[in-house]
Amino acid sequence: MSRTIVICGHGTGISHAVAQRFGKEGFQVALVARSADKLEAGAKSLSDAGVTAKAFPCDLGDANAVAQMIADVRAQLGPITVLHWNAYAPGAGDLTDGELDALRHTLEVSAVSLVGAVHAALPDLRSQSEAAVLVTGGGIATYDPKVDAMVVGWKAMGLAVGKAAQHKVVGLLHARLASENIYVADVTVLGIVKGTAWDQGNATLAASDIAERFWQVYRERREVNVTVAG
Repeated sequence: MSRTIVICGHGTGISHAVAQRFGKEGFQVALVARSADKLEAGAKSLSDAGVTAKAFPCDLGDANAVAQMIADVRAQLGPITVLHWNAYAPGAGDLTDGELDALRHTLEVSAVSLVGAVHAALPDLRSQSEAAVLVTGGGIATYDPKVDAMVVGWKAMGLAVGKAAQHKVVGLLHARLASENIYVADVTVLGIVKGTAWDQGNATLAASDIAERFWQVYRERREVNVTVAG
């Protein structure tokens, strides 16, 4: 029986490396993000490597669109085995500016739509023997005075709030779904990934190494949170 992983928030960094790693193990790959052209390019590169991959353009801040996307993936690739949530929205950089709509959007993408995607995929996840929800976490979600000062300096306050909410969602879903043999975990990235938009020449982490950690976490199915530091 074929296995399918849905990569939500696909880009050139961690998410594409995860797609490659799981594709190497025989997974079909659904790539999801807003840009149809970039998704098609990503799907083609995977297909050229022998991986069955399809693009599913979607606004991951729209819960209705997310539910429809899950239905489309199911119709085209079959039941979903793994949901990988890598999506984020960088709005509300300074919480004192009162950009409440931007903050809401950040929370929608980081947490609310994640919950919506899990809900839409639950019939599939419940039917799979090795079902999982894997989330890309961020060190900016942690409470630490140095981290908080850095986040303020980066004007990434809204993103930090979204990642913190997302981290709690992961813990709660892990506790709720463990009895149904659906594994939920996040891999928290402490550092900057090479080749991403955050890389200003000082990145220390390779996306392929993080993807390998995701694969190990998926196979071991033990910890709710794993940290990768650079």
